[in-house]
Amino acid sequence: MANRAPDSGREAAAQRLATLRRELHRHAHHYYVLDDPLISDGEYDQLFRELLDLEAGFPELVTPDSPSHRVGGAPLTAFRQVVHKSPLLSLDNIFNEMELADFAGRMRRALPAATLGFMAEPKLDGLAVELVYEQGLLVSGSTRGDGVTGEDITAQLKTVRGIPLKLQGPGERLPELQVRGEVFLSKKGFAELNRQRGQAGEPLFANTRNAAAGSLRQLDPAVTAKRPLAFYVYGAGNPEALQVDSQEALLQALGRCGFPVNPLVALCDTEGAMAAHYRKLQDLRPSLDYDIDGMVVKVNAYAQQERLGATARAPRWAVAWKFPPSQMTTTVEAVEFQVGRTGVITPVAVLTPVRIEGAMVRRATLHNQDEMARKDIRLGDRVLVQRAGDVIPEVVKVMAEARDGSEKAVAFPTLCPACGQALERRADEAAVRCVNPECGGRLLQRLIHFAGKSGMDFEGLGKKQVELLLNKGLLTDAPGFFTLDMQALAALEGWGEKSAAKVLAAIERRRTVPLARFLMALGIRHVGASTAELLADRFPTLEALQAASTADLLDLDGIGEEVAASVHAAFHDPAMLALLKRFHAAGLRIAGQESGTNTAARALAGRVFLFTGTLPSLSRDQARQMAKAAGAQVATAISRRVTDLVAGAKAGGKLAEAGRLGIPVLDEAAFLELVEGQHGE
Repeated sequence: MANRAPDSGREAAAQRLATLRRELHRHAHHYYVLDDPLISDGEYDQLFRELLDLEAGFPELVTPDSPSHRVGGAPLTAFRQVVHKSPLLSLDNIFNEMELADFAGRMRRALPAATLGFMAEPKLDGLAVELVYEQGLLVSGSTRGDGVTGEDITAQLKTVRGIPLKLQGPGERLPELQVRGEVFLSKKGFAELNRQRGQAGEPLFANTRNAAAGSLRQLDPAVTAKRPLAFYVYGAGNPEALQVDSQEALLQALGRCGFPVNPLVALCDTEGAMAAHYRKLQDLRPSLDYDIDGMVVKVNAYAQQERLGATARAPRWAVAWKFPPSQMTTTVEAVEFQVGRTGVITPVAVLTPVRIEGAMVRRATLHNQDEMARKDIRLGDRVLVQRAGDVIPEVVKVMAEARDGSEKAVAFPTLCPACGQALERRADEAAVRCVNPECGGRLLQRLIHFAGKSGMDFEGLGKKQVELLLNKGLLTDAPGFFTLDMQALAALEGWGEKSAAKVLAAIERRRTVPLARFLMALGIRHVGASTAELLADRFPTLEALQAASTADLLDLDGIGEEVAASVHAAFHDPAMLALLKRFHAAGLRIAGQESGTNTAARALAGRVFLFTGTLPSLSRDQARQMAKAAGAQVATAISRRVTDLVAGAKAGGKLAEAGRLGIPVLDEAAFLELVEGQHGE
């Protein structure tokens, strides 16, 4: 520990540290964002070492925006879950110019009097993250996760050089700014990282996306700091904070704030211009030092985006135009039949390993019985394999001309490969199913889903661990996770007390779980993250959801007949009711399940609010959260089910449409009086 200097020394250190922070931020911005370095690497390192030495002598002078955070802090024991301030929705995919024309046509039919512009942006192949800034300082960062809930990786994101710790220009004093972007690894950085891992005897990363995700999910931020990660910004959760009215203006404003903006974005006014930019990106793809897998197309004007709205899963005003899948030829060595958690039997080809777009492909889906028969897959066949969407490998073609007569036909099973019961197929479905509710294969997949990231997200309990627990008789159903015993876990081969304690601690952290996450974990057909959030918003307790009729479910914006029927059937299934009782007996608490819910806080239940325009003091996200907290639903588009429209400045077409439909219009003051009045009763 350095000797503490007198007050005059401390004051001089504080002044010098302020200068160093300012200079290091300026030089980092020129180097990583503008690609225009003002000093040499050696000169930068000298300034950085001076900063570290001064902070070591005066640790109380370390500030949240200090460049020293770039080297990583103390290791974490686990990642904390965070709920995004506004959902990070997925994008619907398109794959050709005809589908682009369909998308643009829908936009023009929905906005017949509008002049439309579209932003075309490269779709980076990395990890989507959200950054939250308060008064210009980075205060939190998280993964996208399921779009509603992500993991807190603030310390790890602070080590990424392209992410500003302190905003410049228009973002410097904003109360809050929610920024969305992509963290990625360059091709050059990926090759060097794998070279180092190979020399160290560590497993290699399959592709740049996996490497970026694995680097950010290091519990020790110092490990992340050693990885050559980069960042491009592409959006904001509250763009109104920057007083912009379009995606183009937002990207320009974010650039002035200090964020790296991809230089290959373009404003297009016709389908032809969008198609031309797509072809340009395709041509540039091999020469870029980072991976892209398509182009994102967005309606440019925010007023038009608002009028177009969103579904529960994706905005209507944006699509991802994916590049054609990469393809390679290999040989079918075997065909396996997998049992899914709903009983669907999926044929999977086991292949001679082949590398496609940086990933080693050993297995590929054959989808279903009809597809397998149509392609006439045989053992020994040469097949064309692609990574559909650059993610899921599939067999797209059999090279029948390459057959030499030694190939062997493969029959689709009539009995379940897991339990031996006869398989069934409904006349109106392509799926062949095992309908045995006691099937061990179905149970295994249900347990894997329940424990996995799209379920309860028990850290340390992956597929192999869950399968081991089931095979050893330590698990018989999902409630059994909450009654696992330290002694029994520690006795498992390769575990020990440390591993057992880590798993039990991860489970204990989920003993109280939000309703939306629990609904996801149950694996109800057609219920994904956004639908689960919709249901939890409308029905604040599990009992309320169980009591809902199909008509109640259909009243929700974004819930169709198939989803409503599936949810209603699930909660009237005797097996599901028995399972819920076992969860209760095992000590699982579903947040908000008790009857002590604050009645006043739900006093706006049954009303549906829509927000438009710029409100005087509230962001739209803040207003939405206030409405939800008071029990109301929040719509994303104008319709007859909206009961109240809250309008601010530049309200646009929603205001006129509300007048046509006879929907009451409130200003911010009336909305606040309504919400605060309900809470004050």
